[in-house]
Amino acid sequence: MAVLTAPTTLDEATLPVMPQLDRNVSLSIAEAAAMVGITDHTLRYYERIGLLDVPRDHAGRRCYRAIDIARAVFITRLRVTDMSIALIQRYFELVEAGPHTEPERLALLEEHRGEVLRRMDNLQIALAAIDYKIEVYGGSLSEDSCGPFHDAVAQQMRATEQAIG
Repeated sequence: MAVLTAPTTLDEATLPVMPQLDRNVSLSIAEAAAMVGITDHTLRYYERIGLLDVPRDHAGRRCYRAIDIARAVFITRLRVTDMSIALIQRYFELVEAGPHTEPERLALLEEHRGEVLRRMDNLQIALAAIDYKIEVYGGSLSEDSCGPFHDAVAQQMRATEQAIG
């Protein structure tokens, strides 16, 4: 199976939450899909639209290298944050264009990060509203869901409910 090693390049170190693979690893599409946590079909789709360029063996089977796995994981992380396929394609077009595009890549990622943070803020507010309703109906909440932010939203929710009846 895969041998774990320390990252030796920036590309290999882009995903610190994923174990690093021996750079000589060669995985089948099924093994790669299982490692990344997506389907074979998704990996084929990423290849078809140009996000991955996976070498083939003498029989035409895909052979996923450590760098292919790292890229697939990064694509998956971007998709989890709701980055569009078109924007991910643009990002990797810039990567392929070379190091002179780093400022544009940085700007693209910083803008997307801002969008993710705004969505997280909205989700925190929505979660606090749900927590408030759970409290109203007599449910119990875990310790980590409470705090000053939660209390402020709960107070706001109580005021709103009193105002609308």
